[in-house]
Amino acid sequence: MTSSPADVAVDRAAVRAEAEASLRALVGRPDAELREDQWTAIEALAVDRRRALVVQRTGWGKSAVYFVATALLRSRGAGPTVIVSPLLALMRNQIQAAERAGIHAVTINSTNPEDWGRIEAAIAEGQVDVLLVSPERLNNPGFRDEVLPRLAATTGLLVVDEAHCISDWGHDFRPDYRRIRTMLEDLRPGIPVLATTATANARVTKDVAEQLGDDVLVLRGSLDRESLRLGVVRLPTADMRLAWLADNLGSLPGSGIVYCLTVAATQEVAAYLRDRGHVVAAYSGQTETSEREALEADLAAGRVKALIATSALGMGFDATLGFVINLGAPSSPVSYYQQVGRAGRGTDDAVVVLLPGIEDRDIWAYFASLAFPREELVRQTLSVLAEAGRPMSTAALETYVDLNRTRLETMLKVLDVDGAVQRVSGGWVATGQEWSYDRERYARVAEARQREQQAMLDYLTHEGCRMAYLRGQLDDPAPERCGRCDNCGGLPTPTTVSEASAAEAREALARPGVAVAPRKMWPTALANLGIELKGKIADGAEEGRAIARLTDLGHGQALRELFRDTTPDGPVPLPLIQAMVTVLQDWRPRVDAIVFTESARRPGLVRDLADGLSRYLQVPIVGRWSIVDPAVDPGRGAANSAQRVAAVLRRSALEGEIPAGARVLLVDDRTSTGWTLTVAARAIRAAGAESVVPLVLATDS
Repeated sequence: MTSSPADVAVDRAAVRAEAEASLRALVGRPDAELREDQWTAIEALAVDRRRALVVQRTGWGKSAVYFVATALLRSRGAGPTVIVSPLLALMRNQIQAAERAGIHAVTINSTNPEDWGRIEAAIAEGQVDVLLVSPERLNNPGFRDEVLPRLAATTGLLVVDEAHCISDWGHDFRPDYRRIRTMLEDLRPGIPVLATTATANARVTKDVAEQLGDDVLVLRGSLDRESLRLGVVRLPTADMRLAWLADNLGSLPGSGIVYCLTVAATQEVAAYLRDRGHVVAAYSGQTETSEREALEADLAAGRVKALIATSALGMGFDATLGFVINLGAPSSPVSYYQQVGRAGRGTDDAVVVLLPGIEDRDIWAYFASLAFPREELVRQTLSVLAEAGRPMSTAALETYVDLNRTRLETMLKVLDVDGAVQRVSGGWVATGQEWSYDRERYARVAEARQREQQAMLDYLTHEGCRMAYLRGQLDDPAPERCGRCDNCGGLPTPTTVSEASAAEAREALARPGVAVAPRKMWPTALANLGIELKGKIADGAEEGRAIARLTDLGHGQALRELFRDTTPDGPVPLPLIQAMVTVLQDWRPRVDAIVFTESARRPGLVRDLADGLSRYLQVPIVGRWSIVDPAVDPGRGAANSAQRVAAVLRRSALEGEIPAGARVLLVDDRTSTGWTLTVAARAIRAAGAESVVPLVLATDS
């Protein structure tokens, strides 16, 4: 193990023969042979013990490289291979493939905590050939402090999958991936490292290669996907796009994925397609782990025609899918190319169609709003941790910093990698290390995102070859025409829908009404803000209703227009009045009185809504949730629950006489966090109401 390749003569032909025997076991085919570029990568890792970056198209066989290299290294006494991968679905498929080749692979991730102890013991005893971990696991205190040092000391091969995530310039940058730099520094000399990606342009490739160190072998091949036939169908309305999907899904080859931009859309589209007789299911990051595994197996086996999914679905290398449809455009061509790459593996012909919507840019803007916070919020977080002098949980930090859980945790991960904070048992602590706000870097990344979005919009109207355009975004030289896309005449795609199908889809989308679930628990650590509320909420609101979510395909567009900053205050538009009547007819709430929330931004809208409901339901307006401290901004604290509860309690109070035992309808224009409705309902019940049910025009999610 300690001798260098220069010191020992190696029979490379014999090693290649051994490698191809491992490949045949891996893929289950007696005639399988390594391609020259695959062997070049394996030879660099297993014979020359070098570091390599492989940028190759989806389906090229990157996983075969690191599994075959693992088999060679383990047979020569090397330690286990560690694979850092962000895709749980990919991990599951890789474990199955490895076992076929006699390679014992295991994973430690958020879905199997009950197995961690057993797996860590097996690693310590040398019984594990491959360990797959998510990048987030690298900074779990127990794993980082107890398991990672042993791995760094014994690892035989380190593999970084989806390596573009290491780079700020990558389309899917994840803070925890930057921790891999530290792991690289801790590896013993001579330990080979492989980084792989299918979606890196020249700038990202250069950045990742530099992070791997000196003398890195870069293998970059053509990113063309010869099995894919690309097309774009531009239809003006959501109902027409849904009708197109229902009409054409059955004729698409095999099984596949329909990607949506939001969780709500996956549920809405899946329900409609099932009503039209298609065997489909919704899949997102909110899907339970056991259900995810079952759905992935059903898709791979062809038991469902499609999974209607968010980008949380990433299938492994051995899934053969005949199509990918995007109902809504991702925010960059590179992200799009990665998603469509799920199709066309193991088949010579796969259909890829993009159905963009006018709402796509609103959704992009929402996700862009989750970027790294402004400097004063970062400084505030560091100050709170420093003053605490003890570990603080994210929930406790929320009571001091106006950021939601996701943004706060992402920010803390960046600060952790930068050395300003550290995650420990019990939460986060400040290290006292000097930290500077890298405004230039954050601005550069934001500008890159804007360019990516414009490039995606340009793809929609591109009149040349679509494959050449996408490959160009990846700095991959391509012929002017692929001969396979719609613009090259290779994909004759229907661009119209029948009036009957459109009417059916329109009716489905026009049916309003979504549940507004009540809050059930008070936020943690409200006592830090001087608020003595904790545990279960015993006196809050019951389940309410909204016309739709702002992200919905049907009424979502009208509601987004209504709530734009540029839309003036005024009465409820007639189509939304009609939708509200339908909600009431379906819901039939039993109420005796109405209380409405006073609005600083849209007072006319809320008052008109309450008056209209009073007339329709023939019940009186008996009170309002009034603004008593206008100095508190209407959106104060919306980023996290504890801050929001404090802001609502300061800003508003109940005015009016609530009849004893009344069943009250609580009316508002829109709900984001649910805390205004919860706190108002608590006050209304304290004033004598028997029950409180909310009714709003829109819910944010």
